[in-house]
Amino acid sequence: MSLGPLFAAPAPIPWHAFAAFTALVTGATQLALPKGTTRHRVVGYIWVALMLVIAVSSFWIQQIRLFGRFSPIHLLSILVLVTVPLAVWHARNHRVVNHRKVMIALYVFALIGAGIFTLLPGRIMHTVVFGQ
Repeated sequence: MSLGPLFAAPAPIPWHAFAAFTALVTGATQLALPKGTTRHRVVGYIWVALMLVIAVSSFWIQQIRLFGRFSPIHLLSILVLVTVPLAVWHARNHRVVNHRKVMIALYVFALIGAGIFTLLPGRIMHTVVFGQ
């Protein structure tokens, strides 16, 4: 494993990757912590900010171009930009069940699911994790 290919990648790929990794760890921590506490809210807002950074930065990553400058992964970014504020709205309106469902779905599909695709051969994260 070498971070060299990631540091050599053009911006915003390194920021995107580090935000995603941080969100992965922060999200796992959040899922394990007690819910409804001040700490839960603070860590939650940090996670929300990271998810928004990941989604917005993805629009400047255009290595896979299937639809003009964009790829199907950009649809996921749009979905994240819509569902993250929705999940916060659910929490602020005490709709805990909906909040939980949306946040877990975002964590599993937008972070873990999308992250698995970054490990495909030819992708920068594949080179970082598995080498040339």
